[in-house]
Amino acid sequence: MFQVKVPATSANLGPGFDCMGLALRLYNYIQAEESEKLEIILKGTYTSNIPANEKNLLWKTACKLWQKIDFQPRPLKITLESHVPPARGLGSSSTAVVGGLIIANAVAGNPLNRLQLLEVASEIEGHPDNVSPALCGGITLTVMDENKLIPRTLAKFPKFKAVVVIPDILVETEKARGILPASVSRTDVIFNASRVGLLVDAFIKEEYDLLAIATQDRIHQNQRASLIPGMPEALKSAVLAGAYGAALSGSGPTLIAFCPHGKEDQIALTMKGVLQENGLPSEALTLDIDSEGAVLTEF
Repeated sequence: MFQVKVPATSANLGPGFDCMGLALRLYNYIQAEESEKLEIILKGTYTSNIPANEKNLLWKTACKLWQKIDFQPRPLKITLESHVPPARGLGSSSTAVVGGLIIANAVAGNPLNRLQLLEVASEIEGHPDNVSPALCGGITLTVMDENKLIPRTLAKFPKFKAVVVIPDILVETEKARGILPASVSRTDVIFNASRVGLLVDAFIKEEYDLLAIATQDRIHQNQRASLIPGMPEALKSAVLAGAYGAALSGSGPTLIAFCPHGKEDQIALTMKGVLQENGLPSEALTLDIDSEGAVLTEF
């Protein structure tokens, strides 16, 4: 029997579109054991609309890996315990992809290393911003070259808390991507490139006061604001309430604020209040950054 614990993730972190992310201490758990037939059991907070058959993303991902390595598995009994909200910008689909790959690799005798698994995961997801921190933990920057990935871990134990404010709406990734323009101006490219450089430097040197500027973005956040009433105002309010910086989490609708210890509650209340003024109820969680990434246990 195998069990894998996969963390939630927040992607982009402002300007790091499709290449930066971090892991959060909020987890989905997957348990797998040999069986006479495929059986998928759903548990946890979020089970609605998750298929319990061959269409399940975790199972489909596992089958893709077995096909790649030419391995014929026995049927599995899989138990999914879900605590990461889906379609909220917290990497729910990436937990399924990463969890499916790790389980499939373990069943096959672990022929692939983490970098090889990351390459497969990025191929499935189309970009590494969520799957990289889900696999590696911490805050990550991952470069996609023509023939390989270059993952870098910028920090494992940052000295701040993450406040995630989760609005009570769903934003499908496809819709959030479809709203983006096909091209961006040179001015906006320069703006984002400079912020990404500053963001990386701020995380490495732990100069978190720079995050208010370093998390600014012109490529995707303003464009997605129409899907999340009150989003720009809520992000600004987080900084005014004492956050180092704040950003849209992935494609949204969740917002994430990087907070000094002791200010988390006030920042969460402020952001929730702004969203509520715009007719959008929400809940808030204060989370630490996960340093390990996905963890496999064999029983």
